[in-house]
Amino acid sequence: MNTIIDLPERHEQSYFVCLEDWSSEMIEAGNLKRDWYVEAKQHGLRVKVAVDDADEPVGMVQYLPIEEGPALGSGLFMILCIWVHGHDKGVGDMQRRGIGSALLLAAEDDARDLGATGMAAWGLRIPVWMRSAWFKKHGYRRADNQDARQLVWKPFTDDAEPPTWVPARPIPAGETGKVTVTAFKNGWCPASNLVFERARKAADELGERVVFVTIDVSNKADLVHHGHTDGVFIDGTPVQRGAPPSYGSIKKKMEKRLRRLA
Repeated sequence: MNTIIDLPERHEQSYFVCLEDWSSEMIEAGNLKRDWYVEAKQHGLRVKVAVDDADEPVGMVQYLPIEEGPALGSGLFMILCIWVHGHDKGVGDMQRRGIGSALLLAAEDDARDLGATGMAAWGLRIPVWMRSAWFKKHGYRRADNQDARQLVWKPFTDDAEPPTWVPARPIPAGETGKVTVTAFKNGWCPASNLVFERARKAADELGERVVFVTIDVSNKADLVHHGHTDGVFIDGTPVQRGAPPSYGSIKKKMEKRLRRLA
């Protein structure tokens, strides 16, 4: 039996690592999510967790007013991620048991109680994590597309208006004669935080010829200005396409760019 509760302090550390307390990669991602959480709570962030009979967290959902989130809209709440533990380690594979559906319903009910006109979410159009098709099975409809990401939503009221993605913009130009690493930091996603921290470490080790530029897109004004919700770019080329790249592969990409400058 699983119960949906508001995130209690005793489970915050598990939440910061997406319930993967056993993962060395989550430790490598640092404290960016914790720091983001402290700030985002002041701007309407809501977090619910599913716990089993032993009070172990097995699933989570985080959502906030879309005015503070990674899309454009008004009056809606937006789900940043919904996740049920699916690994053999830790509490084990808890997926395909209806926990995700229960978390989604709890988040929607909470958003309604808070006066939201609807709920937005994002998903991938390919059959991997956070599939947009899963949301559509729960009554969501397409609002906007951006590459492989699809923005979906469910209106609660007749006057609700659909959200849109923030238009993507060119990566800012770097310094002449140097390799510029532009890193967009959102804080809420440990996978993105992991890439950010690996890139920052590699840039620091390669010295002054590599310039590391951090753009904090948890700030909505900066997100709208730059048009990227996350990502690390080396002289405008993304380092990530799919799973988070290793520290070694990121550093090799930077070294390759440096050799071209020689």
